[in-house]
Amino acid sequence: MGLVSLAHPWTEGTGVRRREMMRRMAGGTLLALGGCAIAPPGAPPGEIIVAPGLSLVMPTVASLNRRIEVSQLVVARYGAQTVSFEGRISAGPDHFDLLCIDLLGREAVRIHWTGAGIVSHQATWVPEQLRPENMLADIVMLYWPAATVARALAAFGGVLAAEPGRRSVRLHDEEVIRADYQPLAGVDPWNGNAKLHNLAWNYELDIQSRVIGP
Repeated sequence: MGLVSLAHPWTEGTGVRRREMMRRMAGGTLLALGGCAIAPPGAPPGEIIVAPGLSLVMPTVASLNRRIEVSQLVVARYGAQTVSFEGRISAGPDHFDLLCIDLLGREAVRIHWTGAGIVSHQATWVPEQLRPENMLADIVMLYWPAATVARALAAFGGVLAAEPGRRSVRLHDEEVIRADYQPLAGVDPWNGNAKLHNLAWNYELDIQSRVIGP
């Protein structure tokens, strides 16, 4: 499926360093992941509900307009829960693949997105409230070109305001989603830290992202 190999390190450091970082970030076992824990099902194919009354019309996978491989460490906070996981992303003009593993190295979620649609798999031990489609929607809102995200939200009245270091999604003149970026260098949001705060559903994602290819 073109997923990044699990042998890739997150940084140029050793595997021991990466495992120690994951241990420090851990706030518990994989119980819920951000919006996936609370987003309701039921949207038509090609649409993903990202806040009450607001859906994201999924763009084409090719609209990312780049080929990239990324390793991420993610801390998700929802209410009193804090959970951590590692994400591996491989994307190109014809595919987007996401693999999530828990702190024990077990595969939790796998997503394969192509022009034919989105196919996902969850491990049997992962709570059913975890929704891969909302994981994918959060990634699109964070990292896809701003003009593409704006069009994807506009059909349901969502308005995207984008400026260097920040994106804000508003519905009926109320901010419902906010993203802040701290790139390691330049302005590439894939290479650095990002925080997504879904104010409507009260969850946050803190993401440390590193481009590892091509």
